[in-house]
Amino acid sequence: MSRVNTWTYRVSGGRIGGNWRVGSALKAPVPVCLATTTGRKSGEPRTVPLLHLPDGDRVLLVASQGGLPKHPQWYRNILVNPEVTIQVGRRTRAMRAREATAQERAELWPRLVERYSDFASYQANTSRVIPVVICEPLG
Repeated sequence: MSRVNTWTYRVSGGRIGGNWRVGSALKAPVPVCLATTTGRKSGEPRTVPLLHLPDGDRVLLVASQGGLPKHPQWYRNILVNPEVTIQVGRRTRAMRAREATAQERAELWPRLVERYSDFASYQANTSRVIPVVICEPLG
């Protein structure tokens, strides 16, 4: 399903697939971006649709993977190569991704949960601390 969403998002510039309307987002859709990382083993570009929260010129991502016990592959990729491409609508930007510090996460997490309350359920269902990823413009 992720591949179909990525394809339709790219073709439509985010008009289709640009909002998540599942779970707590049913009544208040959450914006989706396309995040392209470099595969840590393959070196190939890997694109995934992710919920995001714009934060000034930054983009905030949550490596929740629905509360599964392991981190998502895209997050593991950025730990090896933090240069990413983020597409929001038709706008694509080269960015550098980093995990939020504990203090930053403490400040950002309530905003992220306010935007998509399912993040709180995901955190409650896993023993790992779900990382918040901050993408900042290059240069």
